[in-house]
Amino acid sequence: MNNLKGACIIGQSGGPTSVINASALGAIEAALDSADITMVLGAAHGIKGVLNDELYVMDKEDRAELRHMLHTPSSALGSCRYKIADPDVDDTDYRRILEIFKKYDVRYFFYNGGNDSMDTCNKISKYCLKVGYECRVMGIPKTIDNDLFGTDHCPGFASAAKFIATTCAEVYQDAHVYDTGMVTIIEIMGRHAGWLAGSAALADTIGCGPDLVYLPEVDFDMEQFLADVERIYKANGNCIVAVSEGIHYADGSFVSEAKTSATDGFGHAQLGGLASLLANICKEKLGAKVRGIELSLLQRCAAHAASKTDMDESYLAGKTAVEAAVSGETDKMVAFDCTRDNGVYQCATKLIGLTDVANVEKKVPREWINEAGNGVLPAFIDYALPLIQGETDMEKVNSLPRFVHMKKVLSSSL
Repeated sequence: MNNLKGACIIGQSGGPTSVINASALGAIEAALDSADITMVLGAAHGIKGVLNDELYVMDKEDRAELRHMLHTPSSALGSCRYKIADPDVDDTDYRRILEIFKKYDVRYFFYNGGNDSMDTCNKISKYCLKVGYECRVMGIPKTIDNDLFGTDHCPGFASAAKFIATTCAEVYQDAHVYDTGMVTIIEIMGRHAGWLAGSAALADTIGCGPDLVYLPEVDFDMEQFLADVERIYKANGNCIVAVSEGIHYADGSFVSEAKTSATDGFGHAQLGGLASLLANICKEKLGAKVRGIELSLLQRCAAHAASKTDMDESYLAGKTAVEAAVSGETDKMVAFDCTRDNGVYQCATKLIGLTDVANVEKKVPREWINEAGNGVLPAFIDYALPLIQGETDMEKVNSLPRFVHMKKVLSSSL
C-alpha cells in the first residue's frame, strides 16, 4: 500500500444526535495523530462548508477542549440538508468540490450522516475516481432512525432509544397519579422505520412501558386503534400509546395531519402533530381525559441521558473510518457487526460499500412486531437493550452540562 499524504476534511450532515460529535472526535483525533494527514479541516455545515470554502482548521483547536465533544449534543461543526445533483446531470457542485480539494490538497474526505449523506459520500467518491483525482472517501454512519443498511445499528440510535424509554417510564408514573383515568399518546420520530417507537417498549423491562406501540412497518387502521385504546382504558383506567410519526394508512398516506407541502433539503415531507391529532380523536370518541406528547427534538439532543455504549461505539466509528482510509480503503462506510449470544453483547467494526448502503432503508423485521401490529416482541427488546447500557461521565458546571467551545479558525484566514 502506497502512503497517500494530504489534508482531510471531516463533515457532519443531516439531523444531529446526542453522540454525533463523539464520531467527529474519533475521526479528528485519529487524523491529527496520523503521519499521512497533513492538515485536519472541519466543514462548516457539512458539504455546504466545502462548497463555500468555509473550513475550520482543527489543528488549531486545543486537544483537551476537543474532548468535550464526547458529551456535546448536536453537530459541533454545523450540519446541513443539501442534496447534490447526479453528476451526469449537473456537475457544478462536483467541480467546485474538486476545486476546494485541490486548493488544500485534500486527499481524505470523511462524511458523517445517514442515508442521504451516504449518497452524497458515494457520489463524491465516484466523481473523484472518474476524473482521476486520488481521494479516499469514507462514510461514518449516524442516524437516530437506525435505518441504515448493512450495519447492526447506527450510532445515535441507542441514546435516543434510552431517552425515549426513560421518558416513557417517567410519563407512566405521572399518568397513574390520579384516581381518574387518562389516555396518553406519545409521538416518537421515525418516518418509515419504527426503531425509535419500538424502543419505548424497553420501559417494559422495569414495568413502566406503553400499553400500545404502533410502527410504520404495519399499516395503521384508525378504527382498530380506537378499539385497542378503548379496550385497555376500560380495563385499566389508563392507556399509554407510543406511536411513530410515520404511521400510515394502507394506501401509504401519512396519518399525521401536519403533513404539508414543506419538505427538508432532501425532499422528505416534514411530519409532526400526530399526537395532537390522535389525542383529539380519542377524546371525541372515548370521552376520556387525553394528553398528546410530542418528544420532537428532545429525543435526538438529550446528551444527559446518552448511552455510554453508544458514545463509545460512535467514537470508534469515526476513528475506524480514518484508520481504514489511511491504510488504503476508500468508497466504504464503517458498519457494526454485533453478536448477542447467551446474553453477552459484543460489537466489532466492518466496512461495506457506499453503493450498497446509499438510499436503502432498514426497517424493523415484521417478525419482531406482534400479530396485531400494536406492540413489539421480545426479539426487539433482546436486540435493543444491550445498546442503551452505561452512563457517561459528562462534566458539569453549576450542575449543568459542560459543552465544547471551539475556536473555529477558518482555513481561509491562514
